Amino acid sequence: MAIVRWDPFRELNTLQHSINRLFDDNLRFLRAPETALAQGGGAFPVDIKDTPEALLVTAELPGFNREDIKVNFTDNMLSIKGERSREEKEEGENYLRVERSYGSFSRSFSVDVPVKQGEIKARYQDGVLEITLPKQDEAAKKEINVEIEG
Repeated sequence: MAIVRWDPFRELNTLQHSINRLFDDNLRFLRAPETALAQGGGAFPVDIKDTPEALLVTAELPGFNREDIKVNFTDNMLSIKGERSREEKEEGENYLRVERSYGSFSRSFSVDVPVKQGEIKARYQDGVLEITLPKQDEAAKKEINVEIEG
């Protein structure tokens, strides 16, 4: 018979691990919004920068194929849509944890400045989508004198 040294904290460590796993598995909605896409929420982090020449939109979309992302600009509304397909499971594989989300996603943003619609550009590289919305030159303001009839 082997003699095992008693560790009073071993059972507490096991209990703490079980509680952490319970929260990780069941309370994903409490996580930060930037992790919502990875947890199945459909949101993804976006930065929008206003420069004198253009609006610059940067969205983090790691793990997507460029062909699965669609960018649309209609009626001063910028929409980013796409879909991530589920990888086919092979027979005999045993997953211990599945956290990556699959399916459709979409976000839309209202654009309050005039945009040169024919010059909008988008680039997707290394999991980051960059969209450039060039601003339209404002028409020169003219002063018009209106004659008052009396």
